[in-house]
Amino acid sequence: MPKICALCISEKKGTQKYAKESVEVVKRFGLLNDAHAGNWHRQVSLLSKESVEEFEKTKEGLKIPEGAFGENILIKGLDFDKIKVDTVIVSGDVRLQVTQIGKECHKGCSIRNSVGDCIMPREGVFARVLHGGVLKKGDDISVEFYTPYKLGIITVSDKGSRGERVDESGDEIERIFSEKGFKISARTIIPDDREIISETIKNFTDKLKLNLVLTTGGTGFSPRDNTPEATLDVLEKNVPGIAENMRLYSSKFTDKAMLSRAVSGIRKGSLIINLPGSLKAVRENIKAFEGPLIHGLDILNENVKDCGGK
Repeated sequence: MPKICALCISEKKGTQKYAKESVEVVKRFGLLNDAHAGNWHRQVSLLSKESVEEFEKTKEGLKIPEGAFGENILIKGLDFDKIKVDTVIVSGDVRLQVTQIGKECHKGCSIRNSVGDCIMPREGVFARVLHGGVLKKGDDISVEFYTPYKLGIITVSDKGSRGERVDESGDEIERIFSEKGFKISARTIIPDDREIISETIKNFTDKLKLNLVLTTGGTGFSPRDNTPEATLDVLEKNVPGIAENMRLYSSKFTDKAMLSRAVSGIRKGSLIINLPGSLKAVRENIKAFEGPLIHGLDILNENVKDCGGK
């Protein structure tokens, strides 16, 4: 099992990182107190211990201090050659999504200046934090999946399609599922027309072959609320438990949850779920199914061999 060999930070840019026994990893930020953390795509840097050892051999036994290459996390036993952009690296509660492989060496790199070379541009891996937690030296590392599931977001709104309303719910769905490691492959805003909704869903499932399609809006009692009917028109299999649990979960916050007509089901290997149109309701309803979602998608995409465990 791959393990963490070192955890390193530096409070100021341009100074060498130093090792710590444990660090706090902050969601959408990076390592607490590290100067390179922040709201950008290279929040955490990772490097292979084996790469450092090979580099040391070429320099006649030169000992490279931990953190000298600017890495936050030094890992031993992980095959970095198999890591690709969007790979999710996991340790305990911490989930890191790879955003970049290698980078241009920064000006004044202390290693390059002292020994004439630096491996970070070739072999460094950079990631953003999907979920935070505490990491300790010696913690196990695993790779959860290499290819993220593809998500499509359909906002159903007459006003939104005419540019008269900001799509806050669609933005929130994209934010939540990006943080979960999904790839946002398609997103659109369409009017509350039953045929248009059905055709858009079919395009997302049949042509784009998205793993998950989330609609937002059009699930209530208004005469123009056609999303459930349009979804039922194209479903091949019904998955009623998801929609039922959304109503049950939302009823903790409002008795109006029982008025939702949302449906959920499967078409062409894609899971389709209707969400409400309001921002607050979107957040609540996602919480109702986010726990078993990946397991369900794994089964649907035949990425698990046995789902009958205890």
